[in-house]
Amino acid sequence: MDALIAYFAGIPSSHRALILAGGIALFWLWETAEPLVRADYRKGRHALVNFFFTATTIVVNFLLAFLLLRASEWAVARELGVLFLWPGLPVLAQLLVGLLVLDLVSAWLAHWVQHKTPMLWRLHLVHHSDRHVDTTTANRHHPGESVVRFGFTLAAVVLTGAPMWMVFLYQSLSVVLSQFNHANIALPAALDRAISWLLVSPDMHKVHHHYVLPHTDSNYGNVFSVWDRLFGTFRTIDRAQLTYGIDTHLAEAEHASVGALLTMPLRKGTRRLVD
Repeated sequence: MDALIAYFAGIPSSHRALILAGGIALFWLWETAEPLVRADYRKGRHALVNFFFTATTIVVNFLLAFLLLRASEWAVARELGVLFLWPGLPVLAQLLVGLLVLDLVSAWLAHWVQHKTPMLWRLHLVHHSDRHVDTTTANRHHPGESVVRFGFTLAAVVLTGAPMWMVFLYQSLSVVLSQFNHANIALPAALDRAISWLLVSPDMHKVHHHYVLPHTDSNYGNVFSVWDRLFGTFRTIDRAQLTYGIDTHLAEAEHASVGALLTMPLRKGTRRLVD
């Protein structure tokens, strides 16, 4: 455990970039070899659009990273946050509690709020409008949404009282698992169900990308599935019934280019329909 803490306490930026790129490469190869849905689109062109938004997400987080460091230092120095409620808790238990709280606030809650707030939903549409969900979809977020999510991450760090090594560890897990559960892959159904009792599995998350309500407003989790089960937002659907995208933006001209996606929050017609 000491080695893990030491590594993530000083993890180089190059290693974090390698985790991001390595995850994309791994799941890209996997979904190319054994896809859930056979590609009926130009995968490379689709990826370039999503990589643009991956780049903007990286830039936003890089520019604001100093705030994350200050927030963690401030909370730890003042012994604020959930982790300080049980000062004698073993390190492994602290890690589990910390990861759960970070995931609840920075991922599940942030995601739920974006779905329930009209202005934030307009930003989040960029992610949901992807009609060809694959591993590159994981980081397809409007720059405005990246800023909003960063705000929730700051709140999560303070509420948790998380040291930076724990924050970096959670973010690394989040990146890889998001790429995993967006990937165009099909695990054996029994294995996928078993995974979904603790972690967000591919089948579980793809329900969230089904194009109509109530499926769109379900399965908000990113790393841990327990929050959706606890708050009653867990839902299933057969793989064969999945249709990706969002019912208000099905035309390719609305969701397949960088320009259209950047301006998507400014356009009207965002009311969602019930299946």
